Amino acid sequence: MSTFDPPLTLVPRSTHIHVDASYTCGVAPGRTVEAVGVLDGQAPQGSCLGHTGPARTEIVRYADGERSVIVYPDMTTVRAGGALYNRLTGRVVEGRGKGRTATRTTPALSGQPSTDCLTPGLRGSSGHTQLEIHP
Repeated sequence: MSTFDPPLTLVPRSTHIHVDASYTCGVAPGRTVEAVGVLDGQAPQGSCLGHTGPARTEIVRYADGERSVIVYPDMTTVRAGGALYNRLTGRVVEGRGKGRTATRTTPALSGQPSTDCLTPGLRGSSGHTQLEIHP
């Protein structure tokens, strides 16, 4: 679940973004572990059309007691199949997967009518997020 303060509109403005995520992670062939991630960041130019801004950090805590700290310096908004997706690309700087590249992709307006961007603004969104920590 993502929350935006102030709500996102079509006009870019400084916005605080907070994300609570749940993942099922493949950690070995045939072995998965549940995990939760928390991401906080400030988007100086946040809007329903995308978010730019400084690096964001996600802390992923795995059910087996391990964790990963991922720093995402880059974010792009891409259009695929008529939908907008936010893609963060970064590196694991601590814990499981340290030194590996990570990619986090989530729908920009998952489950929300696009008219929410007009009035009063998009306060949050939820949907399927995919986190990949590349070998």
